[in-house]
Amino acid sequence: MEPLGSHARDGGVNFAVFSQHAQSVELCLFDAPGEQELQRHVLHGPHDGIFHAFLPQAGPGLVYGLRAHGRYEPHAGHRFNAHKLLLDPYAREIVGRFEWRAEHHGYTLGHADGTHSLDTRDNARTALKARVAPSSSLAPAWFNAPRHAPGDLVLYEVHVKGFSKLNRDIPEALRGTYAGLAHPVSIAHFKSLGVTTLSLLPVQYSIDEAALAGKGMSNYWGYNTLGFFTPDPRWSSAPLADPTAVVVEFRQMVETLHHHGIEVVLDVVYNHTAEGNEQGPTLSFRGLDHASYYLLDIEDRCRCQNLTGCGNTLYAAHPKVIQFVLDSLRYWVQEMGVDGFRFDLAPVLGRNRHGFDEHAAFFAALRQDPVLGRVHLIAEPWDAGPNGYQVGRFPGRFLDWNDKFRDAVRGYWLRRGVDRGEFAKRLSASSDLFNHNQRRPSASVNFISVHDGYTLHDLVSYSQKHNQANGEDNRDGRDGEMSANFGVEGPTEDLYILGQRQRVRRAMLATLLLSQGTPMLCAGDEIGNGQRGNNNAYCQDNAITWLDWDGADHAMHTFVGCVVALRRAHAMLHFDEWYGSQVHQEGFPRRVWRKPSGEEMKVQDWHDPNHHALACEIVPATDPQQPTYGASRLWLACNPEDSPVGFTLAQGNWTLALDSSEVLGNVGLEQTFLLVPAHAVVVLVQAAA
Repeated sequence: MEPLGSHARDGGVNFAVFSQHAQSVELCLFDAPGEQELQRHVLHGPHDGIFHAFLPQAGPGLVYGLRAHGRYEPHAGHRFNAHKLLLDPYAREIVGRFEWRAEHHGYTLGHADGTHSLDTRDNARTALKARVAPSSSLAPAWFNAPRHAPGDLVLYEVHVKGFSKLNRDIPEALRGTYAGLAHPVSIAHFKSLGVTTLSLLPVQYSIDEAALAGKGMSNYWGYNTLGFFTPDPRWSSAPLADPTAVVVEFRQMVETLHHHGIEVVLDVVYNHTAEGNEQGPTLSFRGLDHASYYLLDIEDRCRCQNLTGCGNTLYAAHPKVIQFVLDSLRYWVQEMGVDGFRFDLAPVLGRNRHGFDEHAAFFAALRQDPVLGRVHLIAEPWDAGPNGYQVGRFPGRFLDWNDKFRDAVRGYWLRRGVDRGEFAKRLSASSDLFNHNQRRPSASVNFISVHDGYTLHDLVSYSQKHNQANGEDNRDGRDGEMSANFGVEGPTEDLYILGQRQRVRRAMLATLLLSQGTPMLCAGDEIGNGQRGNNNAYCQDNAITWLDWDGADHAMHTFVGCVVALRRAHAMLHFDEWYGSQVHQEGFPRRVWRKPSGEEMKVQDWHDPNHHALACEIVPATDPQQPTYGASRLWLACNPEDSPVGFTLAQGNWTLALDSSEVLGNVGLEQTFLLVPAHAVVVLVQAAA
């Protein structure tokens, strides 16, 4: 019966599909284009919820779909409709191009009984089908993975298409594709920045929501997954009709990146599926076993619980759903070679009937898995349900996206009421959130901007969102996102305003890359890429979201690479232990926070509303048995004020390692006083004795 899905083996193909409530399941075979049904076979079972069959003398390339027979009782959570051809949830290759049609719904649109009605039209001709994939083996990329330690990571969040679509240095046929992301020009850019790990926006097979399709738009970000074992063909240079070539291109991309020491992490969406709420279509999971795959309303099982804001919620506490997610993750690691995952709306995966549980069965299963237990695990630690904000509560080796870092750093540099105390906590890997249960500073994934929200360029160029292009009357996207325009909304030729914006961007990037924790850059921020003030560009597959290489800010690109190199050169700038627990222990490394006067910060200084500049002195260990022994002493100053601030230095010969404003030049530092420029981060280094 196992494994689930379709697998070419022993001179034929084995089929297995899960349904706890179906009465029977049929296997429907089609011609190669998937247009004409040729045969039907009733699967054996169920045996412990598994329907199965072995088809001798069949092999890779066989196109098929499924029909599940059972009760159509929406009030009880069952929506079986054998008139609807279903995509195998384990499909590794998908045939066809999805189009929104009324017959894809299990009920009759516009009927007086709504979703309680039964639609008897057969949708097989236009439904997506699975194709039996060639026998697989472990991807070479799996064996050549770089394996960067969490404390050494520098993440780079990037969209496969958006990164290279407008890059004239890449052959046109490869722009915007997996091959384009692994092109030598792309790799040279990643290496010049010093990033270790690409975090790819969703690349699993997704479809566009009906509302977007009706407006001639697409879900560019891809957070609407239907095929969880299949690379999205939209980002491939291979023909749509050749799913095998798409898989090969993806694997070659991973292998090439690995060869250059770059890891690949996938943004994955196991919190919901593309079938939407109870009014959505019957494409796969809903028709196979709606009541097992989805979390249903307790009082009205006709309705899906919507903890995701996307209509439905995958029931991740169900044993077979857990198996499905783990099988999918394992496939991407073992056969596609990837190095980890960023889980979209991750609290959903830890929810049971009573809410979020960090000890949930899914997390236990994930952490003990011999394959998945050693890859990077990153959580987006919030969802749309009650008590959905869970930053700092994910277990084990999880790294959590830390939006408190984002808000504190923006607020500090934009002078929006963030005091030195809050700012210093975030620079220290948010120990108030993560210093527990053996979690390390690297658990805090620090960022200033990501795909969702303003780019770094836009957050210093716009004071209001400009999402009109999305066709929702500017109602979508986050209201009140922290930003500032410095006097002019959007583009300007005012050199003073441009200078202010540039300084603040550099200061924010320096703060991000020099803070304790795991830094994550948003692709394009290093070249000054903007999105015209659109802070929710999920449906913009055009020049709004594609990186503008012709207008690249090369000086900013060079600056980012230099700061990452500085981080890597000094162990105490990526120290993956907690300073706070060791500061009073003799011989351990220490972090000392100082006022510009040179005095140590006292309780009343942290929340002083009239003063914002501060310095951090990082002192290496004096005990040879401790980490950072023999390292250089560091002094880091932050001045968000509109004018320079004088800082008193400790005695010694200091070397200027970084001035984000580029005002200081080759200033001599044998003195004990330094005037730190406005809107600047300055780093000094004192060599070990």
